[in-house]
This record gives sequence, C-alpha cells and structure tokens, in this order.
Amino acid sequence: MNFDRKMNFDGRVALITGGTTGIGEAAVRLVSALGARVVFVGRNRQRGERLERELLQRRNEAVFLQADLRVTKYARMVVPFTIRRFGRLDFALNNAGISGQSGLIAEQTEENFDDVFAVNVKGLFLTMQAELEQMVIQGEGGSIVNVASVGGMLATPGAAPYIASKHAVIGLTKSAAVEYGRQGIRVNAISPGAIRTEMLRGIFGSDAALERVATAHSLGRIGEPEEVAEAVAWLFSESSSYYTGQSLTLDGGLTAQRPSVGLGAIPADVAGEEEVVTVED
Repeated sequence: MNFDRKMNFDGRVALITGGTTGIGEAAVRLVSALGARVVFVGRNRQRGERLERELLQRRNEAVFLQADLRVTKYARMVVPFTIRRFGRLDFALNNAGISGQSGLIAEQTEENFDDVFAVNVKGLFLTMQAELEQMVIQGEGGSIVNVASVGGMLATPGAAPYIASKHAVIGLTKSAAVEYGRQGIRVNAISPGAIRTEMLRGIFGSDAALERVATAHSLGRIGEPEEVAEAVAWLFSESSSYYTGQSLTLDGGLTAQRPSVGLGAIPADVAGEEEVVTVED
C-alpha cells in the first residue's frame, strides 16, 4: 500500500473555513504543503492576508477570502468563489465557529443562542449544502470534514448553546454521509478536546491553568492544532476511503475515563470547560 501516494493532494482543491487561526490555520498549512490548492475563509483580514502571502512565498497555491459565515449571503458565496478561482472542489473543512457566552441555561440570552447557532450550525449547514451540490455536479466524490467537539457528546455547565450546536453538527454530519455516500462523497466530523490555541489560553488566562487542565487527560497534556490537522488530512485522503458518517474524537483520552478519575485537585469549573474553547475561526 502506497501511503505517500494517498497523502499526495496534487491537483486537488480544498476549502477551509475558520482558516486564519488554530486548527483551521494548521490545516491550511498542512493541506497546502501536501499539494492541494486551498481557499481559506476567515473574518480577520490582516491574519488572512499575512498567511496567504506566506504560503505564496512557499509556492503553495492558496487564496484568502474574508467572510463572516453567520451572514447567509457570505456562507453561500464561499463555494462559488472557490470554483471561480480553482475550477473544482475535492475537500472541505467546515471549521468556523464560536463558543458564545457562558451562563446557566436560565440565564442565557436569546441573542447569544442565535449567534452561536448562526455560525456553528446554520453557517455550516449552508456552506455544506453548496459543497455537496458542487461535488455531485462533478461526479467524482469528495471528502467533507465538519468540526464538532467533545462537547457534541458531553455536557458542560454554562455552555448549553455551544453544546447543543456541536450535537447538531454531528447530526448534520451523519445525515449528509447517509444521503450522499452512494455518490462517493464521504462526510465526517472531528471532535477535539482541549487544543492549545490562542482562544484556549485566553479563556483559562495562563499557561499554569492550561497545565492543570492537561492533567485531566490520559496523555497528561493539551493537544496541538497540528495534531488535529493531521487527522483532517487523513480524512481527506484515500487512506480513509471506507470511513464516513463518523465523529473522530481527538481528546488525549479525556472522554475515555469516568469524570472522577484522574482529575485530582483540578477545580470542577476548570476541568469541565475545556471543550468550549476548541472552536477555531
């Protein structure tokens, strides 16, 4: 079996949303390095244009598109933009998302709920609709990866809208896989746990807090964005050709254990919030 050939993306085109930081940025870098032409989407123009320049200097074919996917017209434009630039679509990583505001369910606002679902569910839904339509037109199959979370399997106090949105992402993923599998289109989710990003550090406030969070994991450490990007590349590749309709959990063993095991002196509010902050945009 030639694994090098299966991980060669020459001639392929990938669309990556939430591609300017964290998991999305790591995926843009890796998929580009493997030979794909990449359109990556984000809200921060400065970050996006800087990454685009860097990739072009390395002779990678990459184009940044600034768009806020909570706005329907922008969610609908990213696939047509990709086709205009590169003529086809083979892979898609739907990574854009937000964690929203913390608060118990009775304290949550309708505005926060709507904001979280506008990005994490509706924006993903609209983008995936266009991705599926384009792949059907091409008639050559494809691979779509949606970013869920361990929050799509477990509840966390104070994060109900986010948790509900990630359960919805997994439901959409399974539905799309069932409906489009006969056309050669594979649809999977990845469910990261705590991943070392700017957002994670911002939520917990310090590296010392992150190290306490790390002890709750079987591997004793926080994950790196590059590790998640490698899983995305595998899901894009022919090496995962019989894998669809699944959620691949990348959490350092966090969900493999009972909550009371291995947490030591970590405060419950710290140990229980890590899945909220893995969303990248």
